[in-house]
Amino acid sequence: MNEKIDDIATIENRVHAHARAVGADFEVLPCDPALADTAAFCAHYGIEMEDSANAILVASKGEPRKYAVCVLLATTRLDVNKAVCQQLACKRASFADADETARITGMILGGVTVFGLPPDLPLFVDAAVMARARVVVGGGSRSSKLRIDPAIFRTMPGVTLVENLAKGP
Repeated sequence: MNEKIDDIATIENRVHAHARAVGADFEVLPCDPALADTAAFCAHYGIEMEDSANAILVASKGEPRKYAVCVLLATTRLDVNKAVCQQLACKRASFADADETARITGMILGGVTVFGLPPDLPLFVDAAVMARARVVVGGGSRSSKLRIDPAIFRTMPGVTLVENLAKGP
């Protein structure tokens, strides 16, 4: 799925407005959309993988579907089978596909972020993210990232800090 130029501005404006509204301290990092995937971004822009956090939409299997965005360091793997299912109170869950991600979050893969999400969408943050001084997260589009202080997760509505949401490195 490709973003249109006018869509990028709308999405990024929504993301930045929400980040300001919740009191986030953030810096916008422009990004070549071709380099938006975490490993390519970090390598090209000199960001340590340990300082990059991915926001991933997960969905329960079965009906009614339950969704959440999970935030984890790029050096770790999401524990979908145990930790996510426990948080969603479901038996099975998986990563949402690109179309479902766009429909639920209003953002495309490579740009999903913690700001500007639907207010009823839970946000689960792996506790390891909190140990970083700053982390780079999606910017709402593949054209930018945001460098934030993860302390914002302690005060943002809808956020649950979860020990061992992710495994690894």
